[in-house]
Amino acid sequence: MYTKFNWLAALAAVIVLAGCAGQKTATAKPDTTKTESAEADKVLYERALNDLKHNRFDTSRLSFQTLINTYPDSEYLAKAKLSLADSYFKEGGATGLTQAVAQYQDFITFFPFLDEAAYAQMQVGMAHYRRMEKSDRDRTEALEAEAAFQTFIQKYPQTELAPKAEQRLREVQEVLADGDYRIASFYYLRRIDKAAAPRLLDLVARYPLYSDADHANWMLGSIYERNKRNDMASTYYARLVKEYPMSPLAAQAKAKLVKFGAPVPDADPTAMARMQREQETPRDRPGFLKRPGELLKSGPDVSAAARVGMPNLTPQAEDVTDTLSPGGGAGLSVVAAGANGGGNTSSGSTGSGTGAYIQSVSPGATDPPADASGTATNSGATGANDPPAAGSSTQDQAGQGGQAGSTADAGQNANGNSDASSQPSATSTPGSNQGESSSKKKKNKKQAKLQSQ
Repeated sequence: MYTKFNWLAALAAVIVLAGCAGQKTATAKPDTTKTESAEADKVLYERALNDLKHNRFDTSRLSFQTLINTYPDSEYLAKAKLSLADSYFKEGGATGLTQAVAQYQDFITFFPFLDEAAYAQMQVGMAHYRRMEKSDRDRTEALEAEAAFQTFIQKYPQTELAPKAEQRLREVQEVLADGDYRIASFYYLRRIDKAAAPRLLDLVARYPLYSDADHANWMLGSIYERNKRNDMASTYYARLVKEYPMSPLAAQAKAKLVKFGAPVPDADPTAMARMQREQETPRDRPGFLKRPGELLKSGPDVSAAARVGMPNLTPQAEDVTDTLSPGGGAGLSVVAAGANGGGNTSSGSTGSGTGAYIQSVSPGATDPPADASGTATNSGATGANDPPAAGSSTQDQAGQGGQAGSTADAGQNANGNSDASSQPSATSTPGSNQGESSSKKKKNKKQAKLQSQ
């Protein structure tokens, strides 16, 4: 009897255990399916990363784009968008870097508060940096790189990438400053001071860390000195002595200040420490055997860029070239962008020497009268090849009759005729015919011949 009950109890226990096991298996199957579905985006992301690692750019981008479109709520969405931009950056080339900039900027727009936003902004600058050309060529990419690195330093100054961004910005500004310096030197050597002075003014104020900034200040002092503006020349000689005390030109600048009777400033301790650190910093300069390869390289040589000091974080002005703006009355003012835009347009002085170079030109108002023979006379003219006085605000035609860039030859109209001889006559003297064109001379000769007949 007890044996029968024990057997029934054992059978019931087996049935109960089997039912519990079946129920557990039934409930476990949906959990496995759900886990596999949740990890599909992870599998897709890892597969795309593996393709990117092996430079299969098109395949990796297809996987990243599939993840972004299929799983908009995935935890890997931000990583996928950033990796998509990295794929374009790693591929390189003009098209790849252009697409990389667009993708990085898109990431910053959608995820501005993530830590990776700083990396994306850095990569925007690096994309433009890689496309930057030499200083004597197109500077569009250099300007874009400067703006991108300036934005990075201002928005993410505490990140670990900040020192790298500062150095890249110094190198970009070295290239931009070198381009302005080359152009200014071209005009300076030819004594075209009106073209050299504005560029040098902008350079010394905007890029004080430039490797040839001491030479730029020296050139500005020379321009003012040879235009009889020793007060302004002393400003730049004094700046050279104070801010670039270890320059080989510092001793000559001190001699100039003594000659003008101007005070000789002491060297700035901060500038002295900076220049000492610059000299102690090792630099990778291209050797003799590497120079032929450097000629074929499209990118600039930034080995002379500063390694110490905070670069300029002020955005580039919209227009740093000569412009025409309405002046007083009917005249126009030729305005070249200066350092801080703080020029003095009335006294001809720029104060600290960082103002704009302005020349007022009033059409017709400064034209000298024509004499009886029809030729323009410039009383008090200093010569046809004299350079303009750099830093002067208004230059009269009587004092600078022959300078380059002035108005058209005084006393002549649009047809090239002198004002005194603009009304031709049948019996005109040789002096009155100087301003006439050859066609009118022939016409007058024919009329005189017909009248004589």
